[in-house]
Amino acid sequence: MSMAPPSADERVGARSALRRLLARPELGAAAGAAAVWLFFAAVAGDSGFLSAAGTVTYLEVAAELGILAVAVAMLMIGGEFDLSVGSLIGASGMLLTVLAAEYEWPLGAALLAVAAFAVATGLLNGYLVVRTGLPSFIVTLATLFVFRGATIGLTRVATGRTQVGRLADVPGYAAANAVFAAEFPLGGVGVPVSIMWWLALAALATWVLRRTPFGNWIYGAGGDASAARNVGVPVHRVKVTLFVLTALAAALVGVIQAVTYGGADVLRGELREFHAIIVVVVGGTLLSGGYGTAAGAVFGALIFGMVRQGIVFSGVDADWFQVFLGAMLLAAVLVNNWVRRRATLAR
Repeated sequence: MSMAPPSADERVGARSALRRLLARPELGAAAGAAAVWLFFAAVAGDSGFLSAAGTVTYLEVAAELGILAVAVAMLMIGGEFDLSVGSLIGASGMLLTVLAAEYEWPLGAALLAVAAFAVATGLLNGYLVVRTGLPSFIVTLATLFVFRGATIGLTRVATGRTQVGRLADVPGYAAANAVFAAEFPLGGVGVPVSIMWWLALAALATWVLRRTPFGNWIYGAGGDASAARNVGVPVHRVKVTLFVLTALAAALVGVIQAVTYGGADVLRGELREFHAIIVVVVGGTLLSGGYGTAAGAVFGALIFGMVRQGIVFSGVDADWFQVFLGAMLLAAVLVNNWVRRRATLAR
């Protein structure tokens, strides 16, 4: 019995479905995450990678970077970069610890000071970018060095050290620990609350990008700022807001680290700005802006966490991790270009 060939409507529908699938920025990262998991499950499954404790380990690594990457993804979709986020992680953790442990501020007041510092930093970066017209890469590269140097210099002046502890001894630490560093029992292991922060912020960012006018403004500002401005999008305000959100995400990571370890180090967050950009690009966000998703950043961070811990579980020298990061970035750009070309041909 012969079968009738597909109708024109069926062929158009198939092409439309394929086009929609290929057009998803996170497609390559999702496939990559599955491939990485299968690889380490095969080579390190007996060493603990597949255990509940092993899973929590790489999810915790992914969460710490993923919180930052979600905000960085939104900023990059808006057409800008923020290289100062790594130094802001160290500055925020140190500010919290010095104010609370050295100057005996109430911990709640110290947290508010960190939040205010992050907002001021984001406003400064955003204002410099939109008012001067200089590339955000250059502006935030400058503030990266300013904040890193100021953190080291001012900490030495205030404490005589570059590592400050005793945060766990201050009043109110238990409450801060419950919010920023607690572990919830699940399946016999403790699940860090940072993973909850990561997933909640990713869900919120996804909702903003997909369901709100502000999300449309972000894509418009990053895709074609002049056209967006012509239809009433407040491009400058959108970009400044995104810089503030990115700074707040970096401050949150700094606070989580300080509360978790009971202290701060001026060098915390070093290279995190580049790691965040890598996982965001791996997640399908274009360096030129206007294209990407928060979900892609989640998959990119998940790949980062699985590889970081998978290398440990498999017994491979950790020095090779940097090699993988560079190769992963190049492969992601090539795959993303190929996917976009296929999406265009599938129209």
